[in-house]
Amino acid sequence: MTQHRTGHHTHAHPGSRDAAHGHHGHRHHGHGHQGHVHAPADFGRAFAIGITLNILFVAVEAVFGFLSGSVALLADAGHNLSDVLGLGVAWAGAALAKKPPSRRFTYGLRGSTILAALANALLLMVALGAIVLEAAQRIGDPHPVAGRTVMAVAAAGVAVNLATALLFARGRKGDINIRGAYLHMAADAGVSAAVVVAGLLILTTGMTWIDPVVSLVVAAVIFWNSWGLLKEALALSLGGVPAGIDPEAVEGALAALPGISAVHDLHIWPMSTTETVMTAHLVMPGGHPGDAFLHDVQHLMEDRFGIGHVTLQIELIGDSRCHMQADDAV
Repeated sequence: MTQHRTGHHTHAHPGSRDAAHGHHGHRHHGHGHQGHVHAPADFGRAFAIGITLNILFVAVEAVFGFLSGSVALLADAGHNLSDVLGLGVAWAGAALAKKPPSRRFTYGLRGSTILAALANALLLMVALGAIVLEAAQRIGDPHPVAGRTVMAVAAAGVAVNLATALLFARGRKGDINIRGAYLHMAADAGVSAAVVVAGLLILTTGMTWIDPVVSLVVAAVIFWNSWGLLKEALALSLGGVPAGIDPEAVEGALAALPGISAVHDLHIWPMSTTETVMTAHLVMPGGHPGDAFLHDVQHLMEDRFGIGHVTLQIELIGDSRCHMQADDAV
């Protein structure tokens, strides 16, 4: 338990939360509030278009598979339903993140984007497992790709999946939920392209083993690109510091500010896939610096580290014993 020498905190949080409580930019009971955060981009239209395209493609693929008698096309149509599921999960996470705060969920449901990213990463791994299993079976019992119809439909799959992936390309670096949707579609575009290439090679060379080998190569590339998504999504779901933020650099930036003799109880965790929260205790023996200083610290944290929700506790006298106990508890 940490004993506070002063009761002064300062917070930064979205204006939506201020509005939910009927105030904005106010101060009361020794607290200063400031709403200052950038809202994540809205990809609702991209999700709608992507899901529609993929549902239509699954229907076309299933029809051609039935008419041509191709089990491979029918199986791929079932696989492409996972694209619809993956996009639906990511869209649901983004939609839930817009829900207003409540008494129980005081930050709203922003964390649902983290769960959606984790679910999408796991779906990718399941799809990879299916690809590897199928390729391994074909290596033992190789057979040619089922005709030009399969290649034509696979080429259409490249176009549909690539177009859907491009809808999310601009958001893939700043939001791992969007990155999950992007990678899911890009992965399937790669699989469809591999079917086309393998089909052409088999038609020209007659070597049926090319198909499963190409599938394994594509699976390896997808795994290489997706493993980072899985690790980051898992870390965020456990409250880990988001990638790109160095806790030591944050602590150093705070400790370098005038009047601060020590920084402790520094915690940084994700509120969502695009928003980060930080709390810290600042020991300032010279006295409380005033609200202007605290607001400057909040802006510093957001501008330099992208941390938009900051809560600071000012202590006039540091308690090293309590600080040590807090470290031991961690």
